[in-house]
Amino acid sequence: MRNKNPDGFAELGRPADVPPGPADLNLLRTFLAVHRSGSFTAAARLLGLSQPAVTAQMRSLERQVGRELFERLPRGVAPSPYANELAARVVAPLDALAEVTGDTVPAGERPADPVHLAGPAELMCLRVLPALAPIVADGLLLRAVTGLTDPLLDELRAGRHDLVVATTRPRGRALSAVPLMDEEFVLTAAPHWAARTGGPEDLAARGPGVLHGLPLVTYAEDLPIARRYWRHVFGRRLDCRAAVTVPDLRGVLAAVVAGAGFSVLPRYLCAAELASGALVELYAPEDPPINTAYLVQRPGSAVNPQVARVRDLLIEAARAW
Repeated sequence: MRNKNPDGFAELGRPADVPPGPADLNLLRTFLAVHRSGSFTAAARLLGLSQPAVTAQMRSLERQVGRELFERLPRGVAPSPYANELAARVVAPLDALAEVTGDTVPAGERPADPVHLAGPAELMCLRVLPALAPIVADGLLLRAVTGLTDPLLDELRAGRHDLVVATTRPRGRALSAVPLMDEEFVLTAAPHWAARTGGPEDLAARGPGVLHGLPLVTYAEDLPIARRYWRHVFGRRLDCRAAVTVPDLRGVLAAVVAGAGFSVLPRYLCAAELASGALVELYAPEDPPINTAYLVQRPGSAVNPQVARVRDLLIEAARAW
């Protein structure tokens, strides 16, 4: 009996009565798309097929090779050891064939494919999009969206994006991730609030209790960035309630500059305000907390050469971030 997983794939045992034989080229192409994307749904989107068509093709290929190729996961599918061996054998010739057939259309007449890029709104707007401006002017087609890391990585696996700037490293080996930049977090407030704390020396001597009574402006109700700062710098739990929550760090910055209270912000976001004196760094620990952002690529996205162009430019530009 077959158990259908959420990706539409029926788990199949190894059929003993069907001997291995030569596989149809289209089946192998579909197999490679599933192997690279980790999802029948994502492979269908990449190939321009329906998800049931991809499922049927994989069933047919399993019957031909006499092996189970994929096992179900809560999201998508994972390749069996045999599927990994098969992918290693077919990837080079299939990619070479795709390159040859693609060259039948002159490069100047082939419509360009957009690069689909996603990431946190603040990083995208302040760092990523400005870095890509030169190649957009040179003809790059870019489709950018913003959001939280976990949903964006799920969408990356499903084939909706080519690249994602993620604030955490993705789990597993299905996605390729390289460190992009380190965000340093800063405890900051407008000058009149900073004066009430007694300055960094008083905070160092008396501890974070000097901030008691100052309104906290933060990203979310559970104070994710501020709580991390308190644990790392002060070695204690932050126990307070936000006065203002804004689900965009640019809004948090604007509120703090205007005098709404204090906050913990990425240094890249508030560097200009700190330099101008519009904000004051309340405390400068020797070991400030940092968070590493990663550039994550979807398997199979390399067929669009513009993806590599965007990836390489962002990695180069991030050295100055």
